Amino acid sequence: MKIFEYIDRINLLHKLIKERKTGTPEKLAKRLNISKGRLYQLIEELRLMEVPIAYSRSFETYYYTLDYEISASLSLKNLSASDMLKINAGLKLEHEFQLFYSL
Repeated sequence: MKIFEYIDRINLLHKLIKERKTGTPEKLAKRLNISKGRLYQLIEELRLMEVPIAYSRSFETYYYTLDYEISASLSLKNLSASDMLKINAGLKLEHEFQLFYSL
């Protein structure tokens, strides 16, 4: 699934930036299995979320300008019948109100 690839990519990117071992944008894009353009988009998205990322031409690496942590994860679990009712309760009531008002 794409979401798992994205999470793995973000975590690897963070590790490489934190260790200052990203290499050039070309090498980093290849390591992340994305295009250089997509890498620039990803870096820009992180910067828009105020992640302090900079690039050093002399050391050929991205780095954090301040101490920073990123932890991307996704957890999956089975839902019990009561959990399902809690989640669906608002939708069910909304549907009943729509039926009532349409009469």
